[in-house]
Amino acid sequence: MKRKLKTGAVLAFLAALIILFAHPDYRNGESSLRGHSAKDFALTLDGKPAHLSDLRGKVVVLNFWASWCQPCVEEAPSLDALQKQIEPLGGTVLGVNVGVDESEAGYEGFLKTYHVDFPTYLDSTKRIALDYGTTMYPETYVINREGKLDRKIIGPQNWTSPAMISYLDSLLRVR
Repeated sequence: MKRKLKTGAVLAFLAALIILFAHPDYRNGESSLRGHSAKDFALTLDGKPAHLSDLRGKVVVLNFWASWCQPCVEEAPSLDALQKQIEPLGGTVLGVNVGVDESEAGYEGFLKTYHVDFPTYLDSTKRIALDYGTTMYPETYVINREGKLDRKIIGPQNWTSPAMISYLDSLLRVR
């Protein structure tokens, strides 16, 4: 009887842990990084050298993704829709592909196949993601207009959900 109780308690704990991590509130944002400066990095945008810091003054949705990541594939249309919605308001989605083994042609093919129109950058070294502490894909960092991290979001999201739009609107309204 005592053994059954212990086994039941362990199983209940594990079930609660799984539910906690799967719960949308957990996945919708970790605010422990709030207020830290976003790590600057060099990239190429529209064929020109740039830095993340060049986007200061905009709300940036920095999304780390990989072509082999099915949740990333599923999330891409939502990010495209978000880009169209926030760009006129002073926001941008910036995708960083962490395709270590990916060729330029494979990366470009993925963008075309899945109609990815938001700005993206191929980080074949995976250095940027490692500097940010990214361990899962997709993983997203929301950066406010001052270049400070506001939230880290792990896992795929519906970026056009009312809750997400409300959250991003609150950042976009701050000038």
